[in-house]
Amino acid sequence: MNIAIDGPAGAGKSTIAKILANKMKILYLDTGAMYRGVAYYIIKKGINPEDREKVEIVLDEISMDIKYHDNIQSVWVNGENISPFIRENYISMAASTVSKYPKVRLKLVEIQREIAEKSDCVLDGRDIGTFVLPKAEYKIFLTASPEVRANRRYLELIDRGQKQPYNQILEEIVTRDYQDTHRDFAPLKQAEDAILLDTSDLSIEEVARSIENICKF
Repeated sequence: MNIAIDGPAGAGKSTIAKILANKMKILYLDTGAMYRGVAYYIIKKGINPEDREKVEIVLDEISMDIKYHDNIQSVWVNGENISPFIRENYISMAASTVSKYPKVRLKLVEIQREIAEKSDCVLDGRDIGTFVLPKAEYKIFLTASPEVRANRRYLELIDRGQKQPYNQILEEIVTRDYQDTHRDFAPLKQAEDAILLDTSDLSIEEVARSIENICKF
């Protein structure tokens, strides 16, 4: 069984997906972390994420593995656990940029489909229900206003000891939304058979409960 959770940055996809996976005792696959892994690698190589040609050239150098320990996912690139390094905001922006490139998406989608075919799992991302797993049993599209999502990100960064102006975060959220919804290949959009859930005025517990009712478990 596969559950696809899509939506824009800051809608609460990862948090909710982890909760569901834990309650259902199934795997959680953080697809966004995989794109962050590619972004981390190319930045480490000194490549501008906007340089599509150079990004695509080095894709063959990237060997990615997803490992689980105590239901916690870690992303490994060329034998290195890069999970501790991929949550910086500049990595998030770079991941949004490289995710526009079809060759990047195809490389990672192949890995994602292999995992989903072998295991019951929850996947979250931008195009899970529309492209990665169009036949997923359950599809949820989470959203929230840009202002709410920017505030969530602002508070998240504070918890991590990182300071960034709210207005800058909001601007980046709006930019990511535009990039994600306007890319030519597998853009962010709600699948026709996905259930829309606006989380702007809902707590994490309320969102999780709503999806539990949808999935009937």
